[in-house]
Amino acid sequence: MTSPEPSADAPARKDISRNEIVYKNLRRAIIEQALLPGDKLPEDIIGERFGVSRTIVRGVLTRLFSEGLVDLRPNRGAAVARPSLEEAHDIFEARRCLERDVTRRLLQHITEAGLARLEQHVVQEEEARQRNSTNESIRLSGEFHILMAELSGNAVYARYVNEIVSRCSLILALYGRPHSSECAVSEHREIVAGLRARDEKHVLHLLEHHLEAVTARALLTAGGPGVRDIRKILDRYGT
Repeated sequence: MTSPEPSADAPARKDISRNEIVYKNLRRAIIEQALLPGDKLPEDIIGERFGVSRTIVRGVLTRLFSEGLVDLRPNRGAAVARPSLEEAHDIFEARRCLERDVTRRLLQHITEAGLARLEQHVVQEEEARQRNSTNESIRLSGEFHILMAELSGNAVYARYVNEIVSRCSLILALYGRPHSSECAVSEHREIVAGLRARDEKHVLHLLEHHLEAVTARALLTAGGPGVRDIRKILDRYGT
């Protein structure tokens, strides 16, 4: 019995798969603040580390640019985005407004299964904190808010919260003080308890206090990384 011949579009599917892998890993390196605002992102080095062509890398960088995570500069290449302090204030103001609406909708639509997912996520945050895994804690802390938006049942909210929370990670890396995973976990646990009680006034108060604390940690003084070796950083995120 002869084996079926590979379909003509197999190479295209393989490229799409590679594109997605590079996108997810490079994005994760930015969100976890392994790559910091201002770090250069040379196409040749990224392609070498992930074993893909510069064409694939270019497509991934364009996608991250559309999400506000990467700056593409003519004749100067790509770099992790460096939001201005003014933009940072605008982003956090927009985030507070957006997440208040997300929470109101979530209170109307949250199910027992959804509450269980949020509680399990908080457990993951606690485990990362106990391991002193700062980068993982940073990512999980943001993903808690993204999960809330997804569970609200509004795909538009979910998309915008995903983008704005990711950009807040850049702001925290650039202007803020070190991430406090202990504060994040305890505040997230309280928010889930409020959601379970269906106490809108209390949940909105908790959320406002939490986001005010995140904003206070984020918007301190301007700073930025020095010259760093992107090869060593990306080795941790290689496929």
